[in-house]
Amino acid sequence: MMAGHGDDLHAVGGPARHIPVLLAEVLAALAPKPGETIVDGTFGAGGYTRAILDAGASVVAIDRDPDAIEAGRVLEQEAAGRLKLVQAPFSTLDQALESADGVVLDIGVSSMQLDQAERGFSFRADGPLDMRMAQAGMSAADVVNSFKANDLARIFGLLGEERHAGRIARMIEQRRAKRPFERTLDLADAIETHVGRKPGDKIHPATRVFQALRIYVNDELGELAKALMAAERVLKPGGRLAVVTFHSLEDRIVKRFIAERATASAGSRHMPETKTREATFEKPARAVTAGEAELAGNPRARSARLRAAVRTAAPARQDDLSAFGLPRLPGAALPGER
Repeated sequence: MMAGHGDDLHAVGGPARHIPVLLAEVLAALAPKPGETIVDGTFGAGGYTRAILDAGASVVAIDRDPDAIEAGRVLEQEAAGRLKLVQAPFSTLDQALESADGVVLDIGVSSMQLDQAERGFSFRADGPLDMRMAQAGMSAADVVNSFKANDLARIFGLLGEERHAGRIARMIEQRRAKRPFERTLDLADAIETHVGRKPGDKIHPATRVFQALRIYVNDELGELAKALMAAERVLKPGGRLAVVTFHSLEDRIVKRFIAERATASAGSRHMPETKTREATFEKPARAVTAGEAELAGNPRARSARLRAAVRTAAPARQDDLSAFGLPRLPGAALPGER
């Protein structure tokens, strides 16, 4: 079962107060100190950034959502030069600075985005079918109204693990021929009517479809893979990487990256030109999950998983997205281009 940022399977349909997940554990992994610079690649409402600043370190905080950056300006002023806000995808974090003592990434959609009906991430309240974190580019409505049924089914199945992916995709293709989908409740209601809902079901039938659309529209898995490689490039020897994920696809990418980078590989005697690759991260500790006390105060933390690793002095390896095992998805095309 997949869950998103703070348990997307429930949050997609309702609001939740922003509470930084695994905050104590993230701070323990980052160990920020005065004089150090930490990158918060997913600034959001600034929960991690505030705690890092309180520990005395400086922060370069990145978010591709212009609303998050604007909301953080007050904190930037309060930090008196120790906080720099950058509006950009976190996959480009290495363009914001040359080196860092730590990098933290909190993957997924934020509570603030879910709670704003006009952003189209949630179907709790009606809003435009948007879901764009950067508020630019292809929207969820573009995908729903222009992609072929087979492509929609693949997106719903791979990114949402939706068992009715094919049925829902065919329904969408038939319905949009009469009237395009433009609103969140229109799509959610159409899915519920088509698939049905048993009494007592806690998860709305449209939840996984909305999750899949959000991940696809924002290329969240590809961005994560690129961000991990960017973090490898900026981290100093001894620098700390901390990544909080909320569903299996994200966690698999992070686990695979850290394990591969923590393993040195020798050149083959049959291929002497192959160079030995040094480990760029130390052998990581086991993943950390939320304890009972945190779960009692923030149930959305139950799907959160923290993986952390420490950078070695070895040079960063060459970028290779094929090493992450990313799912093969339909190409992103705007209406009229397919």
